[in-house]
Amino acid sequence: MSELITAELVDLDLSAETKSEAARSLAERMVSAGRVTDLDGFLADVAAREAQMPTGLDGGIGIPHCRSEHVAAPTLAFGRSRRGIDFGAADGPADLVFLIAAPAGADDDHLTILSSLARRLMDPGFTDALRAEADPAVAAALVRGEEAPATAPEAATEKTATAERTAAKPFRIVAVTSCPTGIAHTYMAAESLEAAARAQGVVLDVETQGSAGFERLDPAVIAAADAVIWAHDVDVREKGRFGGKPVVDTGVKAGINRPAELIAEARAKAERGEISGIAEDGAGPAEGTGGPSGPSGHFGVRLRTFLMSGVSYMVPFVAAGGLLIALSFAIGGYEIAGAKSVADHFVWGESASWAALLNQIGTAAFGFLVPVLAGYIAYGMADRPALVPGFVGGAIALTIDAGFLGGLVAGLLAGAAVMAIQRVKVHPTLRGIMPVLVIPLLASIAVGFLMFIVVGKPIASLQNALTDWLNGLSGSNAVILGVVLGLMMCFDMGGPLNKVAYAFAVGGLADPTPGSLKVMAAVMAAGMVPPLAMALATTLRRGLFTRTERENGRAAWVLGASFITEGAIPFAAADPLRVIPSVMAGGAVTGALSMAFGCTLRAPHGGVFVVPLIGEPFLYLLAIAVGTAVSTALVVVLKGMRRTPGSGAPADDGPAVAVAA
Repeated sequence: MSELITAELVDLDLSAETKSEAARSLAERMVSAGRVTDLDGFLADVAAREAQMPTGLDGGIGIPHCRSEHVAAPTLAFGRSRRGIDFGAADGPADLVFLIAAPAGADDDHLTILSSLARRLMDPGFTDALRAEADPAVAAALVRGEEAPATAPEAATEKTATAERTAAKPFRIVAVTSCPTGIAHTYMAAESLEAAARAQGVVLDVETQGSAGFERLDPAVIAAADAVIWAHDVDVREKGRFGGKPVVDTGVKAGINRPAELIAEARAKAERGEISGIAEDGAGPAEGTGGPSGPSGHFGVRLRTFLMSGVSYMVPFVAAGGLLIALSFAIGGYEIAGAKSVADHFVWGESASWAALLNQIGTAAFGFLVPVLAGYIAYGMADRPALVPGFVGGAIALTIDAGFLGGLVAGLLAGAAVMAIQRVKVHPTLRGIMPVLVIPLLASIAVGFLMFIVVGKPIASLQNALTDWLNGLSGSNAVILGVVLGLMMCFDMGGPLNKVAYAFAVGGLADPTPGSLKVMAAVMAAGMVPPLAMALATTLRRGLFTRTERENGRAAWVLGASFITEGAIPFAAADPLRVIPSVMAGGAVTGALSMAFGCTLRAPHGGVFVVPLIGEPFLYLLAIAVGTAVSTALVVVLKGMRRTPGSGAPADDGPAVAVAA
């Protein structure tokens, strides 16, 4: 990491008390060094990144980072704090702080700095040396990798013992590490596993599936491995490569915190002869496995995982298509939906032509909603061979007017069909054509038959009945549905119940009716309440919240206004018994009022930024305001009851909890 850090970018006595003060102090050094051109603009970019997910790591480490147009060259500044600074790590404040700055668009630089630093931070010798060093120039050299920490005597003894153990044929493991952001934890888990393997005399090769892509392990290395370790929080890509071997499947943090246990578990599985059910030809999971993420547990857990896989891939289509359609209505009115094709008639100077263009692009995106839902439910169950029958089944669901429910059923049928075909034993010479020809062909025939002939019409009837029910909702029935949707949106704030309510709402937008538009409005309104309520509470009663919570409260204003319910997660995680009931009450009130007022919404996202596209916009904002006030009042009262006279404000160094990305 030469040229990234110099002595002038090192502060071995960082006096900041908060993460924002620490970022400013280190950023000022970057400005003085000519690496940052606009201090306030850069700090705003750092704060925006921090609002997405805290950057604290276990072991007393903080790595605030961002890409910014105010950065002249990739830069790293290092600060050491005596008191420690809260960056949101579960194990407490950080005393080692690394501020990483990369120019806007410099993904490779940004990820290279982060991944290289994350690996080195897993070396206790490296962090111990930084904590002990008194010379900024030497500390900078350590971070650049030019000064190696002294090897302790016990480390030398361990190396000797390792060499003795490896005199015999070594045990071989291949591993895959990945995390949602694909940056720090991905590479820290890899480094931790490699260090534990060296200590045990195990030969371990790691494939890091990070944000910048991944370099596949050599097939010969996989073939020679005795066992496999997956330390991941997102899908393991191309998992069929590891078929026929013992597999330890766990989260990425276990790879960081318990590497020796994972290696021991892999050894034990190999000794017992346990073999995974992953198809060796890469066709996906066979008996006993799930889809790409390998869901395990009882049927309900696996089913939820399959459905959420489809919903997660569907939502971007819904968001893009829905916002384009809503924008077209704002420009050209609702009658623009009946305009002629812009391929045949388009006038550059007419706003109606541009509105029609946006409407038809959005409609095209929306046309993929049900097929994508079905395709990726099937993919979650049985990997890539299930994509074709899943998409085919989803398209058929549209053809027979089975809608959103038809897509759900088609995806499950496609996944089940592929998994059934994969159970059939075939001659090795046929394995190569199974995933690309035989499985998609047979599964598509099976799904097509079932959808057209067997289950399609009953599902279409059920879909029509649901649509009629929504359109007929009025009075107390509509209010009750609004209450239920509000409670679901606010209970887990981005979790499964929240996603079920949201998926129910966006499913209705595929074929919008007055009833489905009311449901969409109620769901978005209720989802805005938790972060807005927490933001208001931290403003009105600052003394009830820690300094970190007050900082999160400022970010929650924007997150709530943008319909990002996850902005309330830090508060709920820190005090669930008071926060969750409070926001659920407010969400229920907002959902009920939105339905009672008859508010409608054609856009699946956007928060206050799409209010001009909402039916009854002033009443809609009133519903949000009332629900926010209810939640704020409840959380203030409940937190106030917790405090005893003279107890004072909460400690300022209380832990922060990551906001879901």
